Formats: sequence, structure tokens, C-alpha cells
Amino acid sequence: MGVVISGIQQIGIGIPNVQEAFDWYRKHFGMDIKVFEEAAEAALMLPYTQNEVRSRHAILSLNNQSGGGFEIWQYTSRTPVMPDFEIALGDLGLNACKIRTYDVESTFNKFEKLGVNILTELKNDPKGNPTFYLKDPYENVFQMVQDSYRFRNTGDSTAGPMGCSIGVTDIEKSLTLYRDILGYDKILADETAVFDDFNGLNGGKENYRRLVLTHSKPRQGSFSRMMGPSEIELIVAKDRTQKKIFEGRDWGDRGYIHLCFDINGMDELKELCASKGYPFTVDSANSFDMGEAAGRFSYIEDPDGSLIEFVETHKLPIMKKLGWYKNLKNRDPKKPLPDWMLKAMWYTRVKN
Repeated sequence: MGVVISGIQQIGIGIPNVQEAFDWYRKHFGMDIKVFEEAAEAALMLPYTQNEVRSRHAILSLNNQSGGGFEIWQYTSRTPVMPDFEIALGDLGLNACKIRTYDVESTFNKFEKLGVNILTELKNDPKGNPTFYLKDPYENVFQMVQDSYRFRNTGDSTAGPMGCSIGVTDIEKSLTLYRDILGYDKILADETAVFDDFNGLNGGKENYRRLVLTHSKPRQGSFSRMMGPSEIELIVAKDRTQKKIFEGRDWGDRGYIHLCFDINGMDELKELCASKGYPFTVDSANSFDMGEAAGRFSYIEDPDGSLIEFVETHKLPIMKKLGWYKNLKNRDPKKPLPDWMLKAMWYTRVKN
């Protein structure tokens, strides 16, 4: 059967208040569909939680226009902690979530009126498109990326996550994961410079190498049309030694905790990752149940320790109030779900 990657399913965000954060992301980014909400123990993440079972409350939210979701995590058994230093560009880990934006300038003006903490002026990114960066109330950096892909038009100027900037020490080594396993084989930009669009970010006036990648082939699989194309940006700081963002902290603490891909063919993927030097560090092995969704998940680490999650979805809630759930286990793994079915999730959105 082979491995099928549908796209970026979600980016995990460690948060001090899950309900408050959901409301902020809903209001500002249109992430208003709750795929699931659950309080439980993260019993399988022991390698990254000091071998202690942690309790947490999680919400997975989506924007139906396109892109992945946010998996918003709040520890309930401990207080999630920030790093003891200010994260700078290129530090090892997930630096910024890329949000698909249909009109960057109007989005900039909207956020300015809303009092959002905008970090940079409108500048062109290495691809030549307008962009800017902002911070949410929890110190997480987001990049607004100009992109036209739209699954459903709800009128919002933003969609969901379409990628991530990741600090690495060696781009060529990192490509054995991001290109050879995850399929980001097309270079959109590869430059070393002091970049105008970084000015305003911590470390933004320093020298960086930036490699922006996408996939040359359209993604396949159940959610590929909704998630749409995505990009990965690998960043190397040339003027200093990069710090590890999660050094001395637990997965689930404050910040970007993982980047998750929706996949099919977990056993084949396990073999592929191991053959290239990326063995699974966590594997739920059988179907996990999150109450409203179910599947199998696993984790690997990139060469600098950033956590990449894979989820093979077995059950998806379409309209929970009507008891409508879609079983995905016995369908063609390369075939997208019908557009009308995924667009129906829009009717379950949380409104003001």
C-alpha cells in the first residue's frame, strides 16, 4: 500500500489556559471548529514527561477554509513552564507557525485594529510575497503567509496552519527527514542574508540561511483537499550557537510542542523512518480513543530534537450533535473524502 501523507494535520501548542486560547484563536484566526475536546492523561508520552504520567485538557480546532489545526494543550497536573530564555530565530525547535492568509495587507490592518501584538512591518519574504509576524498572548510567534489555496470560502482573511519554521543546525542533515521522508522536495527559496522580513523578531538583525520547501506532488489521502499544500522553512543562525527551545522542559510545556502529519500506512512509515535513522520514540500501536476521534499516533525526533507526530485517523466526528462519525479504516487511503462531507463540519463551528 505504501505511505500516504495527507498534509499537516495540526501543530501542538502548550498553553496555560486552553479555553481562553481557543477563544483567541477562534476570534483572530477563524479556528472555530472543535474536532474534539478531552481531558485525560498523556500516558504514552513518558519519554518526554520525565517518565511521569501527566494530566491535560486538549482541544483540536480547525478553520474550514483550508490548512491544518491547532492542538491546544493545557497541563492540569502541573503548571506549564516557559523556557528560561527568550527564544530567538533559529533556536532549535519549532520557531513559528505559518498561517495561510488570502490578503496579507488587509489582515495586517485588521490585526492592528484588534490590538494584536504585531512584531514586524509588512515586508516581502524570500519567495517575494508580502508577510508579517505577530505574537499571540502566550508568546507564540505566527507568520502570516500569502497563499491562494482555499477549500471553502467562509469570508475570513486567514485559514489554518500551512507550515512551520524550524530551527536546525545542519540543513543537509535535516533534509533526510523533511525531504526524503515527508516529501518536501521542491525548493521555493534558499538564501543566506540579513532579512528585512525578520526585522522586529528576536535575533532578526542577524545573518541566517533560510531554506523554504514545499512538496512537488499534490498530497493524497482523506484530508488532503481540506489541508491543502504546505511548506517547511528550515532556519540556521549563522552568527551564534543556537539554543534548544525545550531544553530542560517537558513536552506539553509552553510553546510549540510538535508538528503533526496526517498519514496512512503507519507500519510502512515505521519501517521507512527506522531505515533512515529516525526510529519511532512513541507509538500508540493500536487505535487510541480521544472520545470524539480515534486513530493511531507515533512520534519521531528530527536531528535537533524537534518532535514530529504522525496520526493515522480511524474515526472522525463530522456532526457530533447528530451522532455522525466517519469510519476511515476500510476506505482507499489515497482517496480524498468528499468535499461536501468535510465542508459539513463548518456547521458545527463555535460562534460568538
